[in-house]
Amino acid sequence: MAHILRSGGAYLVFHFAARTLKPAAPALPHAPLMAERQVVSHILPLDSQPEEAIEQLLDAAFGPDRHGRTAYKIRDGMPWLPALSFAVVNADGALIGTLQSWPVALTQADGSQSPLIMVGPVAVDPAHQHGGHGRAMMDAVVAAARTLRTEPLMMIGDPEYYGRFWGFTDEGTSGWDAPGPFEKRRLLALPVDGGRVAGTGMLAPRIAVAA
Repeated sequence: MAHILRSGGAYLVFHFAARTLKPAAPALPHAPLMAERQVVSHILPLDSQPEEAIEQLLDAAFGPDRHGRTAYKIRDGMPWLPALSFAVVNADGALIGTLQSWPVALTQADGSQSPLIMVGPVAVDPAHQHGGHGRAMMDAVVAAARTLRTEPLMMIGDPEYYGRFWGFTDEGTSGWDAPGPFEKRRLLALPVDGGRVAGTGMLAPRIAVAA
């Protein structure tokens, strides 16, 4: 079980893992006593972490052949956005999770672009998966995007999960294409201002990115 609290500019993720305590005396048979061991991790800006550590974590989570995926082609050559990219470190300061966001666009046939922000990958070290770290980073990026009033967020992901918790949907993305294989139902968007997305074209790197 995980609980997420915000402290200053960082998020704290508390994980509670049950452990069994032996009874003090073997007097009468009874159910084991349960106590909770608290494990704390922290969400920080991703640019607080060394680039080498980020790449090592991505290799561990997705494999060294990850660069051939469609998502990588969509954002090819783009820098990730520091204000919308996050890291999870454990109590010892070791990097155990990352989330990167990228400036991309829907490119129409005439070359014009509608700017979007691509969210992902959401990477968690295999030894720390299923602890709520990915969900905590998603909470952070959606909250930051709404605060900053950014362009619509988009991602390639499972609608059952990202729709349930954050409202991502394939509504309005049926006319979108990508430079590689993908499932239409997994091409998702979230307008952070409550509006709608639409349009027809190819997802691609953004032509110009403000410094």
